Amino acid sequence: MTARARARLRSGRAAAAPGRLILVAAAGWRLRVMAVKRLIDLLLAVPLLLLALPVMLAAAVAIRRVDPGPVLYRQIRIGRHGRPFVLWKLRTMVTDADRRLAEHLAADPQARAEWQATCKLAHDPRILPRIGSPLRRFAIDELPQLWNVVRGDLSLVGPRPLPAYHLKRLPKRVRTLRGRVRPGLTGLWQVARRDRSHAEMQRLDLAYVTGWSPWLDLVILLRTAVVLGSGRHCL
Repeated sequence: MTARARARLRSGRAAAAPGRLILVAAAGWRLRVMAVKRLIDLLLAVPLLLLALPVMLAAAVAIRRVDPGPVLYRQIRIGRHGRPFVLWKLRTMVTDADRRLAEHLAADPQARAEWQATCKLAHDPRILPRIGSPLRRFAIDELPQLWNVVRGDLSLVGPRPLPAYHLKRLPKRVRTLRGRVRPGLTGLWQVARRDRSHAEMQRLDLAYVTGWSPWLDLVILLRTAVVLGSGRHCL
């Protein structure tokens, strides 16, 4: 086959399948966008992790004094494309947290309803005395996740990663769209939420995924710094 014939054949295929060309172009654009986002993550996360090391060391000493046991807490979360990964935190709960939670929910119907609605508790009996609440209020317990960003498990900005049991409660469409991007250390829901409901989380997470831009990430990062500086935990 001559070069001219091959060119005609290729142009014929392109004319017959314009939708395929659009999909290929969109996929290429998404790959470039993700590469830029990943580069920004590394440029910011590496120096931030180095700066955070002394803070994490001081927090680790305080945790051991209050409650001897592991300083770091690990939990399996669901990442991009539904892949599980280990998320790291400084431990802010007692070592027998699961037992205390089960006993608390069994004894308090109001707390049980709150947990079933949001998977969170306003007054959590598992929190370490004296040190646990400040670590959470200023999101110091989340600092080890900068390592997750460096590894590529997380992005600095994106929908927060959820445990499998929490993710299963979301509609399939929401799970699919969330799975297209890396989850984030902070996100739109964390800085703009008006309530703690699943519906609000889903709305803002989908707004982020479908409307992403570098400027949106910048606004969320700046807003995160403002909220954390005020002592209002947003992660």
